[in-house]
Amino acid sequence: MINAKYAVRINEQKEVQCLLCPHVCRIPLGQNGLCQVRYNNQGNLELLNYGRVTAASLDPIEKKPLKRYQPGKSVFSIGSFGCNLFCGYCQNWRISHGKAPESQYLSPKDAVKKAQELVPYDNVGVAYTYSEPLMWYEYVLDTAKLVKEAGLKNILVTNGYINPKPLKELLPYIDAVNLDIKAFGEGFYHEVCGGKLAPVLENAEIIAKNCHLEITTLLIPDLNDSNEEIEELAASIAAIDKKIPLHLTRYFPNYKFSVPSTPIEVMYKAKEIADKHLTDVFLGNI
Repeated sequence: MINAKYAVRINEQKEVQCLLCPHVCRIPLGQNGLCQVRYNNQGNLELLNYGRVTAASLDPIEKKPLKRYQPGKSVFSIGSFGCNLFCGYCQNWRISHGKAPESQYLSPKDAVKKAQELVPYDNVGVAYTYSEPLMWYEYVLDTAKLVKEAGLKNILVTNGYINPKPLKELLPYIDAVNLDIKAFGEGFYHEVCGGKLAPVLENAEIIAKNCHLEITTLLIPDLNDSNEEIEELAASIAAIDKKIPLHLTRYFPNYKFSVPSTPIEVMYKAKEIADKHLTDVFLGNI
């Protein structure tokens, strides 16, 4: 079993503190962190998902979504299980939450080999996606290094909920990121996702300085789709770089949420507002 890279034992009871994300979980002996994939085994924080792949596919790069990076190409996309946010509308909740689903082991070397085999099909590299890849951190880091050595690209599709130190260690190996900003409000992050907005915004700036960045926000009726909130979101992104593409995607009921789908007219209004601040605004799921 492989141990977590960012963790420290904090007392004689072998309690461990995980330092990977802003939750900084204190994990008692024999328990998991909030992400459910970091387990305290006798004072060592072991990874339950290292190399465990729950989904794999050769996807169009636009599906990540990325519109301004390698358009028309494909990317070998892999994901594991576990997440450190708990969004009630999660589209991939079967692998992100709850008990570990069925999976197969794929070593970093084999992931690179598979990516190389797919190059004739316009594959540019490996995308870490589906569940939250930052909870797969050690595997992503190990694999991304080998992908880079092979001359291929690394793409991260993430909620960005990670501490700055591990993020900065990973980013030299990452070529493009789609960052999911859930909403532009701390209340939404706390009540709907069980996290905080501020670390995500800080990480957006770090990512933008290191690689290609695109941002996605899913608009949910009466929760994060007000004109004022869209204005603040777009202005905040523009303050980093107005050329960062923003994907505004339409919500559909899923998991624990039964709120009706986002009205089409709300989506078009949101784009109109964001267009005032940003060069590239795209609508998805419409």
